[in-house]
Amino acid sequence: MNAPAPDPLLGVLSADGPSSRYPHRIATFGRLVGRWAVTSTRREREGADWEDVVFTWTVGYILDGRGVQDVAVVDDDAVPGGVRTVSTTVRVYDPLLGAWRVSYLEPERGEYAQLIASAHRDGIRQDGTRSDDKLIRWNFSGITGERYLWDSWVSDDEGASWWLQAHNEGRRLA
Repeated sequence: MNAPAPDPLLGVLSADGPSSRYPHRIATFGRLVGRWAVTSTRREREGADWEDVVFTWTVGYILDGRGVQDVAVVDDDAVPGGVRTVSTTVRVYDPLLGAWRVSYLEPERGEYAQLIASAHRDGIRQDGTRSDDKLIRWNFSGITGERYLWDSWVSDDEGASWWLQAHNEGRRLA
């Protein structure tokens, strides 16, 4: 039996490492490249019950090392291959802006977001809007070689107040 041919899209999309043009800027998200076991708790709206989710988060360099893309998958015996793709995020450094442009896509739930990101304290701050035009803020914090924390905040009142929508804890697998 012959092995399947390599996917031509992945061959040109993925990169072996970060671009040397902006090494410090690329390291902002580049330090997350790898595979992570993630425990997450989230809720749909303020005051709703929390839902626990466990998933694998894989992050790799793309576009000649000028960006990173991640994919979140959950174990699911009901689908071929035993895993279901949940979401993907594309993060590309924009040297004219001096920050990262972030696009989040989660088709099954109909969640989409556009954000701008930059290094912030011990992590990364991402501010933007989701597809329902609500303001969102995603914060990575406590990033080390082995772990990270991530929080998703939502504002229902144009930024006057914020409520915690999700909290993730990641542990590096590879």
